[in-house]
Amino acid sequence: MTKAILALENGTCYEGVSLGKQGKASGEVVFNTSMTGYQEVLTDPSYSGQMVAMTCPQIGNYGVTDSDHESRGPQVAGFIMREASPIASNWRASDTLHNYLEEHDIVAITDVDTRSLTRLLRSSGVMRGIITTDALRVEQAIEEAKTIAPMEGLDLVQHVTCPDPFIWRDDMDLGNSSEVGDFTLINERSIKQRLRIAAYDFGMKWNILRRLTAYGCDVHVFPATSPASDLLAIEPHGIFLSNGPGDPAPLDYAVANARELIA
Repeated sequence: MTKAILALENGTCYEGVSLGKQGKASGEVVFNTSMTGYQEVLTDPSYSGQMVAMTCPQIGNYGVTDSDHESRGPQVAGFIMREASPIASNWRASDTLHNYLEEHDIVAITDVDTRSLTRLLRSSGVMRGIITTDALRVEQAIEEAKTIAPMEGLDLVQHVTCPDPFIWRDDMDLGNSSEVGDFTLINERSIKQRLRIAAYDFGMKWNILRRLTAYGCDVHVFPATSPASDLLAIEPHGIFLSNGPGDPAPLDYAVANARELIA
């Protein structure tokens, strides 16, 4: 086992064990209270630039599957756990979490007191930090955490939005389209008229697209910087603006397009 440390900008340091890629990762440290859905968290574009600590005490016990992605691949800057399950017990699993982290070059740390970390973040707010397996002194790691650029003013949407417009189909994700069909909320034969939706991708989760499709929508997805005229050109029945990562303050282009759409 390779030792790792999580160093925070306020001087707090947690020792643990490396899981996934060895090396160094940095970002804004946040926590997630979900009991399940760690793969969805890992691939959620909203977490771009952030290192996520899971409060659930054991992570990885049902492995990973291609059908549970929320984007084309992992988006988190790092991953923090109390305990990583050594086994994956799930008939849907295609691999273990350990292998998934290694395959996708995600720097992760386990054996961390995530309860203590969560209480700290809850009372003090999110803070910058690094996970590293490098032979750094604790003081040096803390100083490096202090030098990480804050997320305020960063346009992270540009890193996660789609490069080109496309029309969503359920078989476009990495999973089995027939399996996606098992979760359809309504019978498509009962839909008298499908609705055409123009969606801005500011870091949209795939499950949003799956749900809109299940409810009878044909979703046309556009990059975040697309002019409003491109969306209006398809004569949509509705406009959807997704959520996304980081600080919305620098997204002047998004504000301008939204104003034009609702004018």
